[in-house]
Amino acid sequence: MTFKTWTQQDAMRAVAADRLLIETDSPYLAPVPHRGKRNEPSYVPAVAHSLAEVRGTTFEEIAADTTANATRLFWPKEKDDR
Repeated sequence: MTFKTWTQQDAMRAVAADRLLIETDSPYLAPVPHRGKRNEPSYVPAVAHSLAEVRGTTFEEIAADTTANATRLFWPKEKDDR
């Protein structure tokens, strides 16, 4: 998403906040401002900043939303249906 095309930007705006997840394409395609370097997970904040800019929101809001979404995805509450 740091390779900005209109199609990608439209998609970034269309996804509901409660469905957003972010990641890097490690070890390839480092985001701006790290272009030309080996990509790594520590560059996720650059992806979040880019997403916030396109969506017209703040980095903090993107961080909160994506953290909550990842938590729900990877650590769902266990249901006891008995």
